[in-house]
Amino acid sequence: MAGEIPDLVAVAREGTGKGAARQARRDGYVPGVVYGGGADPVTINIKFNELLRRLKAGRFMSTLFNLKVEGQEDVRVICRGVQRDVVKDLPTHVDLMRLRRTSKVNLFIPVEFENEDNAPGIKKGGVLTVVRPEVELVVTAGEIPDHLTVDLSGLEVGDTVTISSITLPAGSKPTIDRDFVIANISAPSGLRSSENEDDDTPAADEVPATEVADD
Repeated sequence: MAGEIPDLVAVAREGTGKGAARQARRDGYVPGVVYGGGADPVTINIKFNELLRRLKAGRFMSTLFNLKVEGQEDVRVICRGVQRDVVKDLPTHVDLMRLRRTSKVNLFIPVEFENEDNAPGIKKGGVLTVVRPEVELVVTAGEIPDHLTVDLSGLEVGDTVTISSITLPAGSKPTIDRDFVIANISAPSGLRSSENEDDDTPAADEVPATEVADD
């Protein structure tokens, strides 16, 4: 079930306090701490450029990482805080929390679509419009799905796929408490245009009569 979890590489930081943190920043690192999971906190350093790249990529706070620190066992972590410079808005410290296999965590899971060839609406020229390419779920750290699957078989033009029509992994649930839309099959743009034109053209019995002046 678990998908490929990205690695987050760090090095152990010797010493604690502001002095060690400042030295880490001078050396091109962002200091951080790893806590939770029933173990003592550990101080680490992450390369500044690597952390900044991941922050710019988005979803950093809701991505599960495999933390790799030389000389230590790999551990699954999720970010629980990034401190930034108030002027430059650049990361100055990061807090990571260890997760047990039974821990619950919010993650964005990608949505994949299958059996487009078996969707009558698409065969007729309908267009698959994806509203949510990924869905935020509450999942168990030990059972993280690769993706959610939407079966398009039998769907016609105008049909809508909602979260309730998707089979979710056991123990997971959406963070949004309503039946939101994932995708739909819309009419081809050409058909929509022609329908709109037809709607704009008055019917014969709707054409206003031309007044004829009396002689």
